[in-house]
Amino acid sequence: MPTDERGSALSTAMDRCDEYCVHADQVDKRRERLLPMDTYQELAQLFKALGDPSRSRLLHALSFGELCVCDLASLLDMSQSAVSHQLRLLRGLRLVRYRKEGKMVYYALDDEHVKGLLAQGLEHVGHR
Repeated sequence: MPTDERGSALSTAMDRCDEYCVHADQVDKRRERLLPMDTYQELAQLFKALGDPSRSRLLHALSFGELCVCDLASLLDMSQSAVSHQLRLLRGLRLVRYRKEGKMVYYALDDEHVKGLLAQGLEHVGHR
């Protein structure tokens, strides 16, 4: 029997109804609560960004407070160029913000939502 990425058995019979029957009242209620498609596209981009281990590590490192690019590169054993590339993507998604102080560039999480999202994700993967 096929398995998923965690080694759990996949069962196609459990993944679908044995009989096709639409519960129109439930579908209509949920349809009213759906958001515009561009909102889901932004959400998918957010999770795509979090889906990269390097970006997740950067965000986790920043969840403890602000760090300069040099410190992030040293902490994560990455080149400054690689760190800058990932930070640019995270900044574009409003997950991190930066400030310049002289020749130094410091990064921090953009807001508490990012910290909470990261904390919830880590709690979920740690929950066994």
